[in-house]
Amino acid sequence: MTASYLTGRLAPVPDEIDAIDLPIEGALPPELTGRYFRNGPNPRPGEDGGHWFVGHGMIHGVRLRNGRAEWYRNRWVRTTRLAGSPYVHERGVDLAAVPANTHVIRHADKILALVENGLPYEMTPELDTAGPCDFGGRLATAMTAHPKEDPITGELHFFGYGWAEPYLTYHRLSAAGELVESRPVDVPGPTMAHDFAITENHVVWLDLPVVFDLDLVGRGMPYRWDDAYGARLGVMSRGTGDVRWFEIDPCYVFHVGNASEDERGRVVVDAVRYSPGAFCGFWPTIGGAVNPAAHTGGAALHRWTLDPATGVAKDEPLDDLDVEFPTINETRTGLTSRYIYAVSKGAIVKYDTTTGTSRAHQTGERSPGEAVFVPASGAEAEDDGWLLSIAGTEHGAELLVLDAADLAQVASVRLPRRVPAGFHGSWIPDEVSGDIPGDILRA
Repeated sequence: MTASYLTGRLAPVPDEIDAIDLPIEGALPPELTGRYFRNGPNPRPGEDGGHWFVGHGMIHGVRLRNGRAEWYRNRWVRTTRLAGSPYVHERGVDLAAVPANTHVIRHADKILALVENGLPYEMTPELDTAGPCDFGGRLATAMTAHPKEDPITGELHFFGYGWAEPYLTYHRLSAAGELVESRPVDVPGPTMAHDFAITENHVVWLDLPVVFDLDLVGRGMPYRWDDAYGARLGVMSRGTGDVRWFEIDPCYVFHVGNASEDERGRVVVDAVRYSPGAFCGFWPTIGGAVNPAAHTGGAALHRWTLDPATGVAKDEPLDDLDVEFPTINETRTGLTSRYIYAVSKGAIVKYDTTTGTSRAHQTGERSPGEAVFVPASGAEAEDDGWLLSIAGTEHGAELLVLDAADLAQVASVRLPRRVPAGFHGSWIPDEVSGDIPGDILRA
């Protein structure tokens, strides 16, 4: 029987294509001039890696300029793993032999395709692969697929985790892209640390009970729930590296919305939380038992408030709707923010965490992907901008452009092919990616 992650909305596409002058419904805002890139797993024809998470990375790109959708193209990230190199060999682990399939970001002068078990891969604005990036030989661990750029300093904070000590290592890139700090963080054992958070003065760690199991190696993802591990959040000073740990009820978090410090010095963390039962029900689906694209797993938006003065962690649900892929206006990363966007079944949801209300844009039979926020030029309000999301069915896909304030659809770009359900993406405006001479479709 064909695994569910090779069928339906997750089914990989067989090749790379290019298309120009894409049809548009509505009117694209002219200031949306740049590139939307989205990454996700896409095994080659005939391949089955045993898990949705391990397929070779493929980036789907749409070029927008002056109200036009100039091109679409999709490209595999040409990693050494794609070329046949093993991740584990007799000398240890090859951090370049990874799928690079989870996220694509821009920092400083680099566009990076990310996956959490190895090195990032540098890409060009035209989606050619430049090669693995270890920041001048300074990065000796894996790099998370969820780094956080400080909007005040321009620094990029990230971490690497693995199954050998040190299990967790914090890293910091300067605004110019130089690796300037690496420090081990003491945790009891190897866990699946998918995300984290920053605030203006702290880094927030998620030390949660999904642990590495050597007996599962070679059988998909070698991680499982472990009641004995416990669950805690760590608040690390960005200045000293000291960590204060807060015990919390057992749960798992794939994705953080945001974190910040309130007027009392408490650290507030908003994230999508899986209860133990929800995680254990959802985790097997990713390995192919049923269709994971149609199952958010009973995860809902949740808030933890961590008080350094008392050592107490307070937690509260913010909603009970099944959601995933929370995003924000990233100019508010680590700072107090009001709005969180997320994806539910057949809808893109906007949360107002100040009023406790939400609204949704229904996408019908089209399954929406992560909604990436793009701030409007000269924006004064936090939600003054647009949301970009690839929504699709088993037969086709489009790039939706929504007004981030009221979730009204502004435009949609019809893509020339079906796009498999994937993970994360970024908007890279021209002032970052460059208005490249000769930026036309190349044969």
